Amino acid sequence: MKLSRRSVFKSVATALPLAAMGGLPRAAQAEEIALYRARKGRIKQSIVPWCYKPLTVEELAALAVKLGMHSIELCDPKFWPKLKELGLTCAIAGSHGFGKGFAHLEEHELCLKSLTERIGQCVTAGVPSIITFSGFRRGLATEVGVKNMVDGLKKIAPIAEKAKVTVCLEMLNSRVNVEMKGHPDYFCDSMDLSVDILKQVSSEYVKVLFDIYHVQIMHGDVITRLKQYAPWIGHYHTAGVPGRNEIDDTQELCYAPIMRAIVATGYRGYVGQEFIPVGDKVKSLSDATRICDV
Repeated sequence: MKLSRRSVFKSVATALPLAAMGGLPRAAQAEEIALYRARKGRIKQSIVPWCYKPLTVEELAALAVKLGMHSIELCDPKFWPKLKELGLTCAIAGSHGFGKGFAHLEEHELCLKSLTERIGQCVTAGVPSIITFSGFRRGLATEVGVKNMVDGLKKIAPIAEKAKVTVCLEMLNSRVNVEMKGHPDYFCDSMDLSVDILKQVSSEYVKVLFDIYHVQIMHGDVITRLKQYAPWIGHYHTAGVPGRNEIDDTQELCYAPIMRAIVATGYRGYVGQEFIPVGDKVKSLSDATRICDV
């Protein structure tokens, strides 16, 4: 479908009258863009806002509607009512951030408080999932960290089960030493380790966030691993490797067969687009929507 970029973002002001938007971002200045609209419905796509600045949550929500996406995730709860008005949801809620986590006993109180409060908000708004993290190793022995992780997640599990909100532990890569592209010393930097923890917690409402970018960097063999770990996967994220950029043919992963493999596992949750565009952000999101609409 052919749409004026100005018309795409003009709709934001009408649909989401949260605040004056000021000047349109550079991505909205071109005369026109061919936007792809998802139509196959087998992959429910979502946008992770931090990657697409200076586009705002309001702008991304309007764009998501045009692209046939289902969600803007990891956004402030103040946006959730307006997302609902647009027929969108927040696929997964934020919590305590990756700097803290259940690997350290002294951080349990903070994590539990953050998760418990946000789970309550998720119930009210109908948000299905919430993210959590291990935090960093900081010299911690693996067996000690695993025990701490299991103990902490077992405390939040009954709260999640009662609320029917899935807590998703994100695995992050520890190899890339570039801000927001890697997290050296992160404790849960392995799918094997992360899923072993989940097996010990043994709750259908405590799962793993399978970030395809991070899994590729740490392990490779993405399709085999997503099939292997399917029962424990509660959410997916995308990004190109190397660089965490577009998921197109500039990088080593081929996303269409990955999406088909996800569908084949019976997964019915959301796939969050979490790549950092090097080109036009609107076009990159449109292209990613097309690639993942399998």
